[in-house]
Amino acid sequence: MTTAATLLASEEGANPLIPHTYELVVGIFAFAVVFFVVGRMLVPRIQKTLAERTDAIEGGIKRAEEAQAEAQALQQQYRDQLAEARQDAARLREEAREQAAQIKAELREEAQAEARRLIEAAHAQIEADRQQAFTQLRAEIGRLSTDLAGRIVGEALEDEARRRRTVDRFLDELESSSAQAVR
Repeated sequence: MTTAATLLASEEGANPLIPHTYELVVGIFAFAVVFFVVGRMLVPRIQKTLAERTDAIEGGIKRAEEAQAEAQALQQQYRDQLAEARQDAARLREEAREQAAQIKAELREEAQAEARRLIEAAHAQIEADRQQAFTQLRAEIGRLSTDLAGRIVGEALEDEARRRRTVDRFLDELESSSAQAVR
C-alpha cells in the first residue's frame, strides 16, 4: 500500500499542466508519425498542386495578355480595313461622279451633233424644196410668159428653143432687177 499511497500522494501533488511521461512519449510518437505522413505524402502533393495552380494562373495571365494583344491587333486591323473601305468608297463615289459627268458631256455632245445633223438635213431639204419650187415656178412663169407674149404679139410661140430663150432672158432680167432693188 505504501506504493499505492505514495502514488496517490504523488498524483495529488502533481502539476495538472505537466503531462505524464507515457502520455508525452505517446504524443511525441503520434506527432512524428503524423509529421512523417504529412511531410512525405501530403506536402509534395500540396506543392505539386500549388505549382500547377501557379502555372495555370501565370499561363492564364499570359494567355489573357496574348489574347488581349491579339484582340488589339485585330481591332487595329479592323480599323485599318474600315479606313481603307471608307477611302475606297470615297474613291468610287468620285469615280462615279466623274463617269456621270463624262457620260453627261458625251450625251450632250451627241445630242448637239444630232441636232446639227437634223438642222443640216432640214436646211438641205429646205434648199431642195426651194430649188424644186423655183424650177416649178420658173417653168410655170415661162409657160405663162409665153402665153402672155403670144397674146400680146398675136402669134403663138411654138418653137421650144425660142420659147426657152425668151423665158430665160425674161427671168434673168427679173432676177437682176430684184437683186438691184434689194441693194
